[in-house]
Amino acid sequence: MKLYRIYLFNIIAGLFFIFAQSCQGQTESGRQFLTLEKEVTLPDVKGRIDHIDVNVKDQVAYVAALGNNTLEIIDLKSGKVTGSIKGLDEPQGVVWIAKHQEIFIANGRTGECGFYNAITLKKTGVIKLNDDADDVRYDANADKIYVGYGSGGIAIIDAASHKQVGTITLPAHPESFQLDAKTNKLWINLPGSGMVGIADLKLLKLTAKWSRLFPRSNFPMAYDETQHRIIVGYRLPARLIVYDSETGKEIFSASMAGDADDLYWDKNNKCIYISGGSGSVDIFKQIDITTYKQIASIKTRDGARTSLLVPEMRLLLVAARASGDEKAALLVYKMAP
Repeated sequence: MKLYRIYLFNIIAGLFFIFAQSCQGQTESGRQFLTLEKEVTLPDVKGRIDHIDVNVKDQVAYVAALGNNTLEIIDLKSGKVTGSIKGLDEPQGVVWIAKHQEIFIANGRTGECGFYNAITLKKTGVIKLNDDADDVRYDANADKIYVGYGSGGIAIIDAASHKQVGTITLPAHPESFQLDAKTNKLWINLPGSGMVGIADLKLLKLTAKWSRLFPRSNFPMAYDETQHRIIVGYRLPARLIVYDSETGKEIFSASMAGDADDLYWDKNNKCIYISGGSGSVDIFKQIDITTYKQIASIKTRDGARTSLLVPEMRLLLVAARASGDEKAALLVYKMAP
């Protein structure tokens, strides 16, 4: 009975905290750290927009328009849509593979993962996973693609042969995950199980789990390789937590933008960038070994929760879905030097 009371108290406390946060509303600040350079309208795109990748050399962005069942191709120099891959089925993850001049797209509804020639946009290969093919990572050195999918798995795909070469079984659907090829580790957000899982890429299985009752719904994640830190964003309540990547020990915690789906660590300026569907990008700067200070909360659009940090171009790309009279758009922000 005592454990039940503690559990009930934690639930009530968590719900109260969520409600309190929703009533706060943040004052906009820090525009000097992130400047809107251009807004690329996506006039034919309806519904939710998911992940983004970029061809840095040619300055081309690939945007998974999940609700529109298309992949939109955008020239960042001209700020125009130059192509579209249609007939997809809830595209979620996307990766540009420079070595093979191909685009890899993971479809949520069917689990189909397709390879496409970047010039002709013709399909060159396909892999069928169970369902809900979602977030994607590419290890250029090993030429391997990692795809989170289904009720609990990460598929490992050889990018050259277009064949699946391994699987990591998980206890729940994976959201964002981060790879360290040097140590053969994979950190994985598993919100359905209330944990962060750590997988060994040689053993192809989970070797550790960091569990917690609150906060919940850990979707976005970033990795600070130099300082050995995993940075996780939670939605219930909206919370940023920095962990020691080796031990799972909590180093820092603070409230952040709500409904976040992407966050990034920029080692150049020691900043964390968080895009929240609540309508803002939050920036936290590392002040000392254990402290990160929020230096900006920049208004974007309601529902604009997916993004891509492109440090090579000093850009943050934010996907904004269509809403009311506003058309869907890719918001291109310039980062401060």
